[in-house]
Amino acid sequence: MTDHSIKGKTVIIAGGAKNLGGLIARDFAKHGAKAIAIHYNSAATKADADATVAAVKDAGAKAVAFQANLTTAGAMEKLFTDAVAAVGRPDIAINTVGKVLKKPMVEISESEYDEMTAVNAKAAFFFLKEAGRHVNDNGKICTLVTSLLGAFTPFYAAYAGTKAPVEHYIRAASKEFGARGISVTAIGPGPMDTPFFYPAEGADAVAYHKSAAALSGFSKTGLTDISDIVPWIRLLVSEGWWMTGQTILVNGGYTTK
Repeated sequence: MTDHSIKGKTVIIAGGAKNLGGLIARDFAKHGAKAIAIHYNSAATKADADATVAAVKDAGAKAVAFQANLTTAGAMEKLFTDAVAAVGRPDIAINTVGKVLKKPMVEISESEYDEMTAVNAKAAFFFLKEAGRHVNDNGKICTLVTSLLGAFTPFYAAYAGTKAPVEHYIRAASKEFGARGISVTAIGPGPMDTPFFYPAEGADAVAYHKSAAALSGFSKTGLTDISDIVPWIRLLVSEGWWMTGQTILVNGGYTTK
């Protein structure tokens, strides 16, 4: 019988240094992961990556950090190659990489659009490609998208629009990798209480988002807390493996499809 627990598994997390990615790393270590490869984007995040590595080691798992800008296929391939050399082939691959832009379509430049596409769509595609090449049979792959995929809203065309292709990527990957017992999913959190959220929003928008979800009154900030997303990811890459090729919006009743 296939073991679908976290215990004893090797994990790679793109964007694993801080915020949601960092909490996933810590949580999986506490649930018995054997080794975790933690990716971070730039030198500005190195201290966070080092702190997450230390926390994972304190929980009893092996941990190694890797810095890379993942907007090229070569960088993604190198990340997986280096991670495999350091901790072994992953059983679980999680991609939390993303970039937010809130701006009217008529004001978005070509360079801004290209950057959003590179971070949100291109990196996700090549993450899935390399995960498909390196994840062990009966492994699990999960990618972060956004609950705005279920919204009628202005100003997020470049953000939600460049996350939207990931839904098809995971459907295709679930079919292509399914013969090896690999499940592939995406989770779309609602607006999360992290430092990435607030710079893109004005005071009125922050107030709206804090009251928009059905369960907002039961959240300490009114927003999605990263601690409420981690259990869903843990489920999908463990006992919830039978769910595959699906995007789940986890947002306290903020948007739906």
